Amino acid sequence: MPTSPTRLSVLLTATATSLLMIPGVAAAASPDVVIAEVYGGGGNSGAPYLNDFVELYNRGAGSVSVAGWSIQYASAAGTNWLPTALNGSIAPGARYLIKLGSGGSNGVALPTPQATGTTNMSATSGKVALVTSTTALGCGSNCDTAAGVRDFIGYGTSANDFEGARAPGASNTTSVARANPTTDTDNNGVDFVAGAPTPLVGGGGGGCGYTGTLIRQVQGAAHLSPLSGTSVSNVRGVVTATRSTGFYFQDPCPDSDPATSEALFVYTATAPTVSVGQEVQVGGTVTEYRSGGASSANLTITEITSPSVTVLGTQPVPVATVLGSGGRALPTSVIDNDASGSVETSGTFDATTDGIDFFESLEAMRVQVNNPVAVSPSTSFNEIAVLADDGAAASVRTARGGIVLRQTDGNPERIILDDAVTAGSVPSGVDVGDHFSAAAVGVIDYSFGNFKLELTSAISRVSGGLTKESTAVTPAGQLSVATYNVENLDPADTTFAGHAATIVDNLKSPGIVVLEEIQDNDGPANTSVVAADQTFTELIDAIVAAGGPTYSYKQINPVDDQDGGEPGGNIRVGFLYRTDLGVSFASGTAGGSTTAISVSASGIPGDLVALSHNPGRINPTSSAFNSSRKPLVGKFFFNGQPVYVIGNHWNSKGGDHPLFGRYQPPVQSSTTQRGQQADQVAAFVNSVFAIDPSAKVVVAGDLNDFEYSTAVGKLTATGLVDLPATLSDSERYGYVYEGNSQVLDHLLLSPALSTYSYDVVHANAEFAAQLSDHDPSVVRLTI
Repeated sequence: MPTSPTRLSVLLTATATSLLMIPGVAAAASPDVVIAEVYGGGGNSGAPYLNDFVELYNRGAGSVSVAGWSIQYASAAGTNWLPTALNGSIAPGARYLIKLGSGGSNGVALPTPQATGTTNMSATSGKVALVTSTTALGCGSNCDTAAGVRDFIGYGTSANDFEGARAPGASNTTSVARANPTTDTDNNGVDFVAGAPTPLVGGGGGGCGYTGTLIRQVQGAAHLSPLSGTSVSNVRGVVTATRSTGFYFQDPCPDSDPATSEALFVYTATAPTVSVGQEVQVGGTVTEYRSGGASSANLTITEITSPSVTVLGTQPVPVATVLGSGGRALPTSVIDNDASGSVETSGTFDATTDGIDFFESLEAMRVQVNNPVAVSPSTSFNEIAVLADDGAAASVRTARGGIVLRQTDGNPERIILDDAVTAGSVPSGVDVGDHFSAAAVGVIDYSFGNFKLELTSAISRVSGGLTKESTAVTPAGQLSVATYNVENLDPADTTFAGHAATIVDNLKSPGIVVLEEIQDNDGPANTSVVAADQTFTELIDAIVAAGGPTYSYKQINPVDDQDGGEPGGNIRVGFLYRTDLGVSFASGTAGGSTTAISVSASGIPGDLVALSHNPGRINPTSSAFNSSRKPLVGKFFFNGQPVYVIGNHWNSKGGDHPLFGRYQPPVQSSTTQRGQQADQVAAFVNSVFAIDPSAKVVVAGDLNDFEYSTAVGKLTATGLVDLPATLSDSERYGYVYEGNSQVLDHLLLSPALSTYSYDVVHANAEFAAQLSDHDPSVVRLTI
């Protein structure tokens, strides 16, 4: 079980008024037994319990004998210590209840205690020491660091001795209890909170003395419940969140095993009748629910279905487990490194190192992420990926606040915030690098291939001030070539002015622009229209209106519905180019939709390679390009020299297994086709080099694959240089997916183009208000 707050206590903000005195230096934190709760109002007017009590907790890994120890009490300013002898031992994760005196006849009896005394404590202010002997302390008013004192608390505004700072005061109806009994900072003001008294008796392993099936027994230290398919009864816990088809409930008294979750989701099918804070007893069938069906690559969620639910009363909601600093350390590099296939049936469940097991061990539990920082923009699904603690312990960050996906690091420390439990809890308009008004608190769930923190309280955006980048102006005499995925652009779109501004202002009107995802003239309408002249013309006119030059364009219409993308849209690759800069398109006959371009030796000095068509498509009838865009080749002249530009938009990653899916390592089925497409493009490049080894070749576009992928490696094997791979890790990205900044768009250059300046222009991918989910990139070439 994860280190989780275990008190049945209401967190109240407590402000202690300091006295003009300095407490003694705090002793070292207790390695095992600590004071967990102090209540001095027993029997008084309005008291819920008849007797005062002190409760201990063993936060250590082994059983501790307390025979010969004592709990000792002194008044807030007193020096007379009253010991109560202890006996027996306390198992790890267990509680030990000491029944003390009574101030009257009000309240119910305590649970059966392990030790009993007669001391009457103050309800509002006093001092309690856990001592490793039964001899009364003789240290007067400075006992928190005295020999033999294992733990110490001074509570209330008049306590004259305490660890660090006073714990808040209590009353006849409230106690002071540790917010998290597994944590001892030696600061009473930090460690303790005031709330309803909750005398608990734990026989090793926690569980609040529950006699039924414990939640952790249902969850088990695995991705599948050891009780799956069986009926359970008397499963108790406190409701922490509700949604339209069920509720989450959590054991307020966890054990010390971080591998077993202390919470479950109860599937009620209709709106639940329970409310947050109610203690419930649940029976039903343990079920593993897999969204997407039995064949899906998604993990399951352990649920209780067909439930019977009994409300036992109300209790404070268990305090959220902190993820990151001061709580459970998040894995920062490994999602899974030991499974070979399904994590449900192979590998070792490692909730410390493996990110997929870490989050499984928190399934349905309340967690808290302090100082979250966004590493993705808001999505249309109201999701944001964040890092804890402003990313302090995260892997490689981008220069602008994201986190970089690397070949051996899927960044398991990313946490995706979602609003499926509390509508409107996730703010909109968030950009990478933004912060938030409060900690992110909610319950861990799983959907669509990811663990998600379903917020139970709203947070708002605090802008990080991210602005769009602009590249440098291309010096006279140099040729700039850009690639830009304009995301399903068709004449009905309202984004033309924005795309034009990106090309003019951010890319500085490159000499050649390779465009991806230009749709036909009627966009997604599924007609026989394949022409895109209106789309190109509208974009060119918008560029002029934005203060840019008048571009010319080249493209080849696809066969209807054969190039993938949005149904009916007939997306394709195209070229814009600037004749005003001296860029010209070589003469030639354009190829048809299914005509394969070829090369031959021209015999012309300085222009050795002749193309059968210009522009032309690379082997468009090859199965490598089934339902995918065909690469477009264009031969340009600049400064009297031929430049061969190959525009690409390879098949997408659709169908690949998710990073946090049940199959580890994830199966990336889409790589096969991209490898075949790379073979075709590489073969064409090699055919050019076979005639002219010094040919100036630019391969550009959305390759839908990483700089370290096998497919891109097939291109670099020809001698091409992949420009994204030349950047530092913190700059190597132009796309953000689920919070991972990564490379999908590439510019590759032949060895003859060795003098260049390359820039990924971050103008889209990091922003909630984006024209495309891809950043454009540009290279300035000396030719």
